[in-house]
Amino acid sequence: MSLNGIFPIDRWNFTTHSVLSVLSDEETSVLTRHLTEQRLFKGDVVFREGTVPAGIFLVRSGRVKKYKVDQLGKEQIIYVAGPGELMGYHPVLSGERYADSAAAMEDLMVSFIPKDDFMEILGRSPVFALRLLKAISHEFTVLTNSISVIAQRTGPERLAIALIVLREKFKYGLNDQEVIPINISRADLANMAGLAEENVIRLLREFKAEGILLTEGRKIIIKDVPLLVKRANYR
Repeated sequence: MSLNGIFPIDRWNFTTHSVLSVLSDEETSVLTRHLTEQRLFKGDVVFREGTVPAGIFLVRSGRVKKYKVDQLGKEQIIYVAGPGELMGYHPVLSGERYADSAAAMEDLMVSFIPKDDFMEILGRSPVFALRLLKAISHEFTVLTNSISVIAQRTGPERLAIALIVLREKFKYGLNDQEVIPINISRADLANMAGLAEENVIRLLREFKAEGILLTEGRKIIIKDVPLLVKRANYR
């Protein structure tokens, strides 16, 4: 089932997947002339907070979590990137170190584009620069929503919103009529919703009893999208 008209999913997704589409064939050739492909496995780090960026990443397949780690070693997942999304461009643009970390939530493929090639195309193409600026501006809305949810929403509402967002992330290559399994650890789900892992497990049991979802091992399948949206209580 589509979320159109019942949940504003666009406020929860970055829009970098549209950025590269504005490049001409010549510009794409320049951007990708030194591109390399990297196959990573679940748990592998794509980049780590505090390190110096050498380029940007394009997710080809799989999902990547962007996260911060507090002084106690607990993760807070800021965003989940899926196929077609760019990562790691903020510190390249600002000339700073990575402000967060990124790791594979499952086996994945990413493309690495060196910093010099990215900056060259940014200088060559005003259309590309403008589209990237729009994408970065939209991220403010996404991150503001995330902060607001963690600060103001109840546990069930936070989990419901996290599941809605994740269902959209795992829908890539599928349609709304197909079964969309959300393959995520309970620890990652807890870190995304800002909850303790035991609370996530308890709430999943409640949602299951209400007919909202079913589970198959670590996979979560949403059975009743409108009921999940109602649980999210998001307007």
